Parts: sequence; C-alpha cells; structure tokens
Amino acid sequence: MAILIDPAAWPAYGRLWSHLVSDTSLAELHAFAADHGVSRRLFEGDHYDVPDVAYDALVAAGARPVTSREVVTALRAAGLRLRKRKGERPVERLTGLDLGDGVPREVDLLLSDWPPPAERTYAASVLLRDSAGRCAVVFSTRRRVWGPPAGRTEPGEDAVATAVREVAEETGVRLDPADLRLLGHEVFRPALAPGRDLLAFLTATVPGSPPLAGEGDETTGHAWVTPTELERRCSGEFWWPLVGHVLALGPWARR
Repeated sequence: MAILIDPAAWPAYGRLWSHLVSDTSLAELHAFAADHGVSRRLFEGDHYDVPDVAYDALVAAGARPVTSREVVTALRAAGLRLRKRKGERPVERLTGLDLGDGVPREVDLLLSDWPPPAERTYAASVLLRDSAGRCAVVFSTRRRVWGPPAGRTEPGEDAVATAVREVAEETGVRLDPADLRLLGHEVFRPALAPGRDLLAFLTATVPGSPPLAGEGDETTGHAWVTPTELERRCSGEFWWPLVGHVLALGPWARR
C-alpha cells in the first residue's frame, strides 16, 4: 500500500498542482490527506489536487514521488480511475452501497452543471433554502430518516419537473421551474432501474420561510433547520458529501 504524488506541473489559479493518490483504496487516501492537512474540498473523485507549496511536506510525510504516468497506471490497476465529463467535479465515490434491495452498488457523487438526460433520470432531490439560509427537511415514513425533499420520476418528467412535484407534495412549497438550479447528480452502478442510473441534485431558494406541510403519508415531519442542524440529522446518509460540499460543512469547510 502506498500514497503516490506526481510533480507539481499542472497550472491553475496562478500556481502549479500535483496529484495525490493511493494505489490501494480511497479510504487510505482520505486518511493520509486528513492527517496532513489536505482539505477534502481538493478531492477530485480519485485523487487530491495539491498545490506546489505542499509537495515537499507531503513527500516528507511518506508520499512517494512518481511520474504522472505512474499515477494513472496505479489508479487503473487499483480500479479507482474515474472518468468525468467537462463541467463535472467528483466529490465522493462509494462502493458496496446497499440501498435496501440487497444489490451492492458503486455510486459517484458529482457536482455538475450538466443537465441529466430525462431517459436516464431515476429521481430528483432538492436542497430547498429559505431567505434566512435554513434548509427544508422532511422525515420519510418509508426510510425512517430525515432528508431534503426527493422522489422518483414519473412518466414524461425530467429532473426539474420531478423536483417541482416532489417539493410540492412533501413540503407544500410551490416552485416555478425557473427557481431551480442544477447542482449535480448521483450515478449508480448497477442502475436503479433499467436504463435509469442518475439521481439529479438541485437547489432553490424561496422568499421568507413558508410553512411546510406534506401531502399524503409519505412524510410525517417537516422543518426548516440551520445547516448545522441539517448536518446533525443527515451526515450519516450516503448522499451527504454533496450537501456538505455545497454548504461547506465538516471536512468540506473552506480553508
């Protein structure tokens, strides 16, 4: 097992950057980064981007200097290589995730401005905020957990249409489609349904703090909570890294 780092040769933001990787597991990579002050916000799905000023300290801490080609070869050999589209930023990769159907899945959590195709979209989730910066949470009677309003697409819907309907059904808040902005998506392998492997992650802000009340019995709790309270209720959920990154909470806090 080894942590590898290539030369600082990639220009961005007025400096040069290296790639920090593990040749074994993301858990090992995250642990090394946390132990040596590398922000989780610098994680890019299969590596950390680290600035040139950190190179010597990371090598002294045990990262092994290698070439950029060796970094890519190590990621491929470990099965950790992640390919992304332009405009996508990987936040987390999960493996062996069981969503309750007994099927282990690999899930990529991606920040993205890439609109997910309707034919691939299985569901949508909405980070709904009020004018005070609080977030809407609902308690799912089926899953017995708190989370943002979310649900599966219905025939003929795209991600935005699903988001508008689910927010109305689960909170009573009526959104205009133009209120919604795409933040990213979750990609599931194997797919959650034939051909449908994406959950769209969107956000919207509403004026004031309208009362929250769901329709039907799918949700039994509804509240506006601070980001800190949202973290307390939801940080154990697999999707949390997307929200934590957007709200700069926990290991994704800006430094």
